[in-house]
Amino acid sequence: MSVRIAALAACMAVACAAASPPARAAERLGLDDAIARVDALHPDLRLFGALQAQREAERDQAALAPAPTAGATLENAFGSGQTRGLSGAELTLTLAAVFERGGKLDARRVLAQSRIDALAVEREGRRLDLLAEVARRYLAAVGAQGEAAIAQTDIAQRTQALAAAERRLRAGASPEAVVLAARAALAQAELGAARAEQHGLAARQALAALWGERAPRFELAPADPLALPAIAGFDRLAELIERTPEIARFADERRIGEARLRLARTEERPDASWQIGVRRLQADGDVALVGGVSIPLGAARRAAPGIRAAEAELGALEIERESRALSLYATLADAHGRYRVAQLEVERLQRDVVPLLVRGVAAAERAYAGGAASYLELAQIQSEHTRALMQRLQAALAAQQALIEIQRLTGQSVLAASTVAGATP
Repeated sequence: MSVRIAALAACMAVACAAASPPARAAERLGLDDAIARVDALHPDLRLFGALQAQREAERDQAALAPAPTAGATLENAFGSGQTRGLSGAELTLTLAAVFERGGKLDARRVLAQSRIDALAVEREGRRLDLLAEVARRYLAAVGAQGEAAIAQTDIAQRTQALAAAERRLRAGASPEAVVLAARAALAQAELGAARAEQHGLAARQALAALWGERAPRFELAPADPLALPAIAGFDRLAELIERTPEIARFADERRIGEARLRLARTEERPDASWQIGVRRLQADGDVALVGGVSIPLGAARRAAPGIRAAEAELGALEIERESRALSLYATLADAHGRYRVAQLEVERLQRDVVPLLVRGVAAAERAYAGGAASYLELAQIQSEHTRALMQRLQAALAAQQALIEIQRLTGQSVLAASTVAGATP
């Protein structure tokens, strides 16, 4: 697997299990496995093989010189008077060809080869886009798993609160309305779990669709979306933009444009057409040699519009490259900023908020069981805990999305260190 594929997987910061062989039921699928499948099976990438063959055929065709022409001309036959019948006929057999001037053959070869060379960069750019889409869909499935885990935590808390409310009801220390509210809260938590399960199924189907699988039969390998790596600084990432396929393709486009300009300039020198042959005079049986050369006039004037168009295309290409570089720079700045903000949010929730709420839920459960707190207070802190867990997950997913976008933009590894420690669940 190439460095760029490995870098994309690392940027996801997903601690996947060892890669497993494809096409087995109930297998564990990691991000690397999904990337390998798309790399091998996606039609957009397989299409480039056909395009390669097509452009190689165009190159071979461009390398052909104009074909010679054989001809026969019959004159002064089947007329009247002395040209009646074939008595005065003249038969001429000729061989003609075009002599190309100005290096047209070499210019066509260079243009055709430039289009072949550009295909590799074009394929790499499309491949990076596809791998980024794989990572996004895989992340969506991982996010659904995280939502399901949070829902199970919420269900466990609501179940415990319902049991406490029922005990208080039996003891006459709490009205039935509290039990009904606790049951409704449990039902809401169960709804969240069912919704997360459906999200997970839809995400796996969307992921499998990238390699043409209609009914996915895999489960995701264990993954931790909260594991956010340290990434390189923005200045370092901005330097990588110049080597990304989206910018590298402009170098190929420029070579193609220069080849087109060279080909257009060859039209300033007109091609010379020549022919040679023999003529037989039927009247006396004599044979004579004939020949001729012709050169079209005004070639430079006719070639001028094509040259101006090719020059304008080169100028526009440079402006387009500058515009694209600015757009990539702005997008990278946005993605880098979003990652830093989301990473900070995950760290603060992980360190300061969630542990306090875990302790608060435990204390509220004890207080409610002992009659020192109301059910409303217990339900409120349980909701705060669930909301904080979901906020932490959403922030982590936002950070992972930003990492995927950074990787797509740079096409290189963006990690500041080779190893990434996983975050504590």
